[in-house]
Amino acid sequence: MKPQFTIGIFGIIFDEQKRVLLCHRRDYDLWNLPGGTMENGESPWDGLKREVKEETGLEVEISKLAGVYSKPDKNEVVLSFICKKIGGEITLNDEADKIEFFEINKLPPNTPPKQAERIGDAITNDGEAIFKVQTGKSSIELIKEGKL
Repeated sequence: MKPQFTIGIFGIIFDEQKRVLLCHRRDYDLWNLPGGTMENGESPWDGLKREVKEETGLEVEISKLAGVYSKPDKNEVVLSFICKKIGGEITLNDEADKIEFFEINKLPPNTPPKQAERIGDAITNDGEAIFKVQTGKSSIELIKEGKL
């Protein structure tokens, strides 16, 4: 039997002050990058545009691939993309009760460590995509253990 993988897609959206956009989830006290999981039949870039629009109200243009992250213990691959806002307005929704820009060195403490790592990689890797393995507990597991 072939292994089944989930493909996660996340947008790293900077404003003019080089702050990054994060969404506060309604179901957990977490600040996440906008994104989610690809749906059947869609490309990663189309899926990301859909997810960003659903979660933030913004329309984005994808500038480049920032990173590919393998999570072998979860059978998941995560793609992060640098995006540029091209339209829309920030709009709260069923998934996000707050959407804000944060300075890179002042991310909320309840930002998942793996997502903070991806943001940092996008800034420090001189414009080249990074390829990494990310292991360890998920954000939800960390919350349930009181560690996030």
